[in-house]
Amino acid sequence: MKQIDLETWNRKDHYHFFSKMKSPFFGITADVNCTKAYEKAKKEKLSFFAYYLHRSTMAINRIKEFKYRIIDNKIYEFDIIHAGATISRSDGTFAFIYVDFDEDFEIFNRSLQQKIEAVKITSGLNLSDNDDKIKDLIHYTTVPWISFTSILHPTDFDSTESVPKIAFGKFYENNGQKLMPVSVEAHHGLMDAFHMSEYFREFEKLLNQ
Repeated sequence: MKQIDLETWNRKDHYHFFSKMKSPFFGITADVNCTKAYEKAKKEKLSFFAYYLHRSTMAINRIKEFKYRIIDNKIYEFDIIHAGATISRSDGTFAFIYVDFDEDFEIFNRSLQQKIEAVKITSGLNLSDNDDKIKDLIHYTTVPWISFTSILHPTDFDSTESVPKIAFGKFYENNGQKLMPVSVEAHHGLMDAFHMSEYFREFEKLLNQ
């Protein structure tokens, strides 16, 4: 990772302005077309969740603003961003997992499935003492039961929290197309709506390749 020079950074004023707020976070919820991705997953007997999680993280790694993190009141840009996700159990609880990103879906999915299987035979949140120090990831969550139009995440109002949160909802059909609601929340000092829009465009493009 590399440190960003705040004095020459074109977001210097934006960062200082929003960082003064107790809650400098903003979010956008929009639908993405996942028709081809769903068809591909079913045809090749792949996990649809694994497929769109991989494509989302791929999109994230193509947009530098999603790779910025605040560490000790300094801004850094990570080289690679990984996936942190919530995995549900049959008893209604869930646990957190961390999956290294790889451009190769098979490698990524192999690691993901191992983590999912481990969650099924354990209890609790699967947290460690160092989890709050891990910054090179996206906090993902999936709400497969409803097609939400917005979502509210818990927060401790820490203005230095800089890991974006992305939530996926249940897809629905409209005129023969499958649309999935996706919510993105991030620190406004590190990115704007323009950069979030880039993520939505890139994610949808990768889903429909």
